[in-house]
Amino acid sequence: MRVDVWTDINCPFCYIGKARFEEALAAFPGRAGVQVIHRSFELDPSAGGSEPVVPRIAAKYGISEAQAAANERGLGAQAQELGLPYQTEGRDSGNSFDMHRLLHWALEQGRQEQLLDALYAANFASPEPAFGDRDRLVAVAESAGFDGAAARRVLEDEQAYAENVRADEQIAQRIGISGVPFFVFDSTYAVSGAQPAEVFTEAMEKAWADAGGTLTVVGGDDADACGPDGCELPPRD
Repeated sequence: MRVDVWTDINCPFCYIGKARFEEALAAFPGRAGVQVIHRSFELDPSAGGSEPVVPRIAAKYGISEAQAAANERGLGAQAQELGLPYQTEGRDSGNSFDMHRLLHWALEQGRQEQLLDALYAANFASPEPAFGDRDRLVAVAESAGFDGAAARRVLEDEQAYAENVRADEQIAQRIGISGVPFFVFDSTYAVSGAQPAEVFTEAMEKAWADAGGTLTVVGGDDADACGPDGCELPPRD
């Protein structure tokens, strides 16, 4: 069974949803036969290099920065429940196109998961800015065991893996993905958002038993997710 997961490094629910999916996958009897591929989805292709995340959230939602900061603390609490580190203050956000190009490079080497985890850690678990600095991305790649010089060559070639990123985004548009994370199981069943682990288990069981057919969303499409207009987390007082 193949699981295609559309994500963006900017997306906190992608970070949380990955952990919930992995919890379900670890307990799935057929886990040895499951291939997971992470696909590209840019929440804001027009984003610049780097900017503080709290003002950006406030602008997207039309809320105060105090409310946006409270939202970040709420996300940190959700992450903590899963054992995930989460830097609730000082994070940045920005253009993720180079990150997605590197993830396709890592996929070719069969080590995409390691790089994705390192990128999530750089964004959500570190106070150091994660966006807008290719030297930083090279260092993140090296921290995941990749050759830094090779990673730099990919980053400096603006066309390297660019079409792979665009192809993922075109597929997302074609099947109607408007928010991430979005999980597709054998092109048959889908899970939208950072759903509980049992929803992922249900989707895997259905896909394992019933390949083919029309794409069906399991567990509804109203779970916490991030889209072009922001992350679907209600403002907190």
